[in-house]
Amino acid sequence: MNKKVFKKNNLFSQKEVTKAEIYLGDSLEVINNFKSDSIDLIVTSPPYADQRNSTYGGIKPDCYVEWFLPISKELLRVLKPTGTFILNIKEKVTNGERHVYVIELILEMKKQGWLWTEEYIWHKKNSHPGKWPNRFRDSWERLLQFNKTKGFNMYQEEVMVPMGDWAKTRLKNLSKTDMRRDDSRVGSGFGKNVSKWIGREMAYPTNVLMLATETGNKNHSAVFPKSLPTWFIKLFTKRGDTVLDPFLGSGTTLITALELDRNSIGIEILKEYYDLATENINKNIQQL
Repeated sequence: MNKKVFKKNNLFSQKEVTKAEIYLGDSLEVINNFKSDSIDLIVTSPPYADQRNSTYGGIKPDCYVEWFLPISKELLRVLKPTGTFILNIKEKVTNGERHVYVIELILEMKKQGWLWTEEYIWHKKNSHPGKWPNRFRDSWERLLQFNKTKGFNMYQEEVMVPMGDWAKTRLKNLSKTDMRRDDSRVGSGFGKNVSKWIGREMAYPTNVLMLATETGNKNHSAVFPKSLPTWFIKLFTKRGDTVLDPFLGSGTTLITALELDRNSIGIEILKEYYDLATENINKNIQQL
């Protein structure tokens, strides 16, 4: 295994219970030095095809799968059998149609041994208006869930949401049908018993995340909101687990992990953003 030494910062929470490790270097080379089966959750947003050209150089859509597969192979190695990989990615329009590099990547990762377990949608609820000749402005992005095994950790109660005002009206006057299991009329095998929701204050969420794009950090070309990694860290890890972001950017994932008492590792290839992430995480630690 390659034992190349990389520049690294160790930042501890004030309670010195959890630690953030930040590496300066190419993610593929850095991950090659990590132990197998050592990471509980990977949350990342790599450069999209032909985007961030001025900072990361950009990767052509036709070359994207070839570029990413060596990285995903190493991520598969270091992820625990009980771990999860969340990949934030989006197709690009080329010559008037959607390129298929994301679909091709999913298929090739399955060949590597990944399980494509779920897909979440990040709905950008404050997306600015826009229009093109043959489409409208994107207001959503993919959050692909990959796993090593079917027996992955998942703490669903940590992301439950309030029932909502609809429940007060819907559950006030129940019919006879509402008091028993009502099977689907289309023969799907699904059914529901509305009366079981009486007295409940919380419900399980859907796989559509309604998150605004606002962020307090304006010094990076592409920053997702803290609420995004927060949701997945709560869902797939517990206190003391380790979270990895191989494309760290401004440090949002690691900041969130420290706030939630998780250990974290981040890798950033550009020194400008490595220094920015270090500064942002240090500021956050002082506020904890």
